[in-house]
Amino acid sequence: MVNTTVGATEVIKVSGKQRNQQPDLLAVEEPLEIRLNYGPLESRQEKAIAVTMRTPGHDHELALGFLSTEGIVKSKGEIVSISHCESVKEEERGNVVKVALHPEVEFDIKQLARHFYTNSSCGVCGKASIESVETGCRVIINQDVFTEKMMHEAPDKLRAAQKVFEYTGGLHAAGFFNLMGELEMMREDVGRHNALDKLIGAGIEMEKDLSHGFVLVSGRASFELIQKAAMASIPVLAAVGAPSSLAVDLAKKMNMTLLGFVRNNSFNIYCGVQRVQSS
Repeated sequence: MVNTTVGATEVIKVSGKQRNQQPDLLAVEEPLEIRLNYGPLESRQEKAIAVTMRTPGHDHELALGFLSTEGIVKSKGEIVSISHCESVKEEERGNVVKVALHPEVEFDIKQLARHFYTNSSCGVCGKASIESVETGCRVIINQDVFTEKMMHEAPDKLRAAQKVFEYTGGLHAAGFFNLMGELEMMREDVGRHNALDKLIGAGIEMEKDLSHGFVLVSGRASFELIQKAAMASIPVLAAVGAPSSLAVDLAKKMNMTLLGFVRNNSFNIYCGVQRVQSS
């Protein structure tokens, strides 16, 4: 099975009183199962720990970012390999990733007690409590300062880099901007939390320090995104859409700067105003 990020379809285009059939493009959404291989060499075990609806592509980064933001791995060195599983059903080919932990890495199966299940709309669901999500988040100590101009320019830079979005209009994006306000990395996915996990996973792969810069996401700022950003020590999260009340609460607890409605040369600062320099 060959995974692609864009699929073709036919639509009836209604414009005024006119109806015309024409081709259209869709963002592809398929399930990705993440399996964890762990334990001493003499007694290795394997367990499926998550299923997420995602846009195919950058699957290894997605798995790495997910394991990192959930606190299962702390560094790239704890992982021996990440690979797509070949011994699967034909319809699953390309949609199952196995992550092998180093034999010396201690992994407690109880970490999975929250019954991970993710999808494109809500992120990781069924968590035992808000407290369990906050466990492992790191209070941000970085005090780098960014200008209002950088924030105003970021959405256009992110959109210009969204190649698949231009064709489908159906993908979220997460972009990492450096201290000069330059877009250094961008990842797209049908799920906004997947886009951020891919971005964080890419940062881990490239050994890039995400604590010196800011991240802009194309959708709203959910509690889940704040938790993932905190786990990656990202000091500033900016969103094109609105934040939720829990997102603001957690951002304050983590000493993070949270911006919302970053578009049309305007934005709201919900907390951490000290990192945004007035023009």
